[in-house]
Amino acid sequence: MLILFLNAFFSPYFRAAAQSKLSNYNEAIKDCERAIAIDPKYSKAYGRMGLALTSMNKYQEAITSYQKALVLDPENDSYKSNMKIAEQKLRDLSSPTGTGLSFDMASLINNPAFISMAASLMQNPQVQQLMSGMMSNAIGGPAAGVGGLTDLSSLIHA
Repeated sequence: MLILFLNAFFSPYFRAAAQSKLSNYNEAIKDCERAIAIDPKYSKAYGRMGLALTSMNKYQEAITSYQKALVLDPENDSYKSNMKIAEQKLRDLSSPTGTGLSFDMASLINNPAFISMAASLMQNPQVQQLMSGMMSNAIGGPAAGVGGLTDLSSLIHA
């Protein structure tokens, strides 16, 4: 019986870290909230919540979590560093040149739907011709024609 009590008591502390590692950020946040309800002075719960929120692009909320973690553990370099990252990402989003979009090439390359789409696109003779023309222009060959972008646009909208 004591083991069940201890497991129920301590599980949100450890489960939040595991959920984040598994990219289950909503569940990680819930476990962090449970851990904070049990022990409001447990700085790791705030730090882990900050990581999960940052991963979900909720930078302002992440910053708030890191600030709370730093109140409890002001010398923790990890919290300081992670808060700076969230602050920078928030600035990037709100900058006049920022698009609000982040481009993650690794996620794109590892996305099976993207790979499938790219493979089928590369089988299209029109795309092959367009790419050949672009490569020819890039190395100083004859121009593929003025309508190159128009041709690409028609392929995309086809």
